[in-house]
Amino acid sequence: MKILVQKFGGTSVVTAGLRRQAVERILEARRAGFAVVVVVSAMGRAGDPYATDTLLGLLDGGSEDDPRERDLLLACGEIIACVVLAHAIRGQGCPAVALTGREAGIVTDNQFGNARILRVEPEPLLGHLEAGRVAVVAGFQGATADGQVTTLGRGGSDTTAAALGAALRAESVDIYTDVEGVYTADPRLVPDAVRLERVSYREIVEMAHLGARVVHPRAVEIAMEGRVPLRIRSTASNGPGTLVCDGMGLGGIVPSDRIVTGIAHVSGRVQFRLSSSSDFNREGLARRVFQELGRASVSVDMIHVSPHAVQFIVEQGRRLTAEEVLRGLEVRYEVEDGLAKVSVVGAGMHGVPGVMARVMEALHGARVPVFQTTDSHANISCLVRESDVEKVVRALHREFGLGQQPIHRQEATVHEAG
Repeated sequence: MKILVQKFGGTSVVTAGLRRQAVERILEARRAGFAVVVVVSAMGRAGDPYATDTLLGLLDGGSEDDPRERDLLLACGEIIACVVLAHAIRGQGCPAVALTGREAGIVTDNQFGNARILRVEPEPLLGHLEAGRVAVVAGFQGATADGQVTTLGRGGSDTTAAALGAALRAESVDIYTDVEGVYTADPRLVPDAVRLERVSYREIVEMAHLGARVVHPRAVEIAMEGRVPLRIRSTASNGPGTLVCDGMGLGGIVPSDRIVTGIAHVSGRVQFRLSSSSDFNREGLARRVFQELGRASVSVDMIHVSPHAVQFIVEQGRRLTAEEVLRGLEVRYEVEDGLAKVSVVGAGMHGVPGVMARVMEALHGARVPVFQTTDSHANISCLVRESDVEKVVRALHREFGLGQQPIHRQEATVHEAG
């Protein structure tokens, strides 16, 4: 039995017309000979009746909220969506069954609001598939071993789809969204951005962590561990989308030897610059700073530590909390608001000299000041003003020639991923 997992986001099922498009994608997969598992998110965005944020708004957000009960409420959005979509599938003459995360065999820990999947017990799903039904699963949720409903946090439906794909040894997991795939940059900023035919797990994880919102990095990491190919596709068309896989990819396609795959960006960042006449290391002050920020649930990024200075960035919404922490430690600091992190991403840049020089040349040519940089084996990130993001993204896209379609070649001897 060939199994395909399809995941539909909330904006893909919010109206009857969009649900018809989703059903057509499901029926196409059935006609191609696949047994189909569908994972669905809550319908719509904040303000729509059954969206997750709308349900959350029914609570007053007080500290007395019970995390277990909050998860019970939030899980309802996906349950409603999966029942409605299963009904639409049956309306087209195809057998379908709606399942909660628990009924689909998803067992999690007890961290309500951000649970981790411990295991998937696939027997119930396999029973429905063998009986010829489409299994429509509520994403974003599971249950503890003793049956308590949990939710999986941000990107939870992507995580559900990847976990089910790995447990069922699916041929692939297709993530349907309102875009045609993964692009070399945000098409709203770069008109000549190109849809990528194929990217590696590592590259898409980097891009997702650095601001690209097409798929959640947690889901990609699960798929990578299970060696299940992902495909990012549009609900509105039957285009090929973007394949995410390891090594050589499906069909023996080998990518061109590209250095940079794409440009990602994230806005709303604040830089903190700490200074001290004493040694941050010897006095243990750097350690205390990051310990206290962690205790206050402030996530820091782009960290630079030297004997007499410490720099890092936080999300705009965490600025006041970070300042409270630093004042409590009696640390001298300066703050720079209105910043964004722009990153060039590509597994091919590792060990290649001159990439940073090209990044800086592009930003110099665009007359953009750089406040800080960080890098890894697969990315170089620059901290710039939010007002300069469009100029920076376009300059880097142009510098690395990303507006040109990538070249692929066929290798008959290459194995298929998965």
